[in-house]
Amino acid sequence: MSSVATSSPVTVSSSAQQGLRATGRGRFARVGLATVAAAILANVLVYFVGGALVTYDPQFLPLTNVSGAIVFTLPAAIVAVLLYAALLRFARRPARTFTIISLVVFVVTLIPDFTYIPTLPGVTVGQTAVLVLMHIVAACVIVRMLTTLARPQAR
Repeated sequence: MSSVATSSPVTVSSSAQQGLRATGRGRFARVGLATVAAAILANVLVYFVGGALVTYDPQFLPLTNVSGAIVFTLPAAIVAVLLYAALLRFARRPARTFTIISLVVFVVTLIPDFTYIPTLPGVTVGQTAVLVLMHIVAACVIVRMLTTLARPQAR
């Protein structure tokens, strides 16, 4: 048997290196899965409450049925969990960095809601408000759960 020694050209602070390990991979996986599920469930709830208050036009595809809320929330939540995992591993202040990145992404995701979405057939101001509320709810759930439940634990 032979072994090959490799060295990484990237230097990472010891506290950042221990971030994901201190959180525990299994624990982080559970928190990540719970975060994705909670964001989806929260947006499903917003969809149904919004549907009780606003009539959804069948021509407006994102709110045609509840699957739109699920399909648009799922990939965003998964990417957020993966990003936070990387930040736990490599960033000095992962929660702060994640919160800043999330705020920027949140603002960018609202741009189509106010520029493109109003031009689609069947859309109303009420439906646009439901979409914006879904963005707000998903962002709050994801940021809050990851930055509080997935913090590195003191050793």
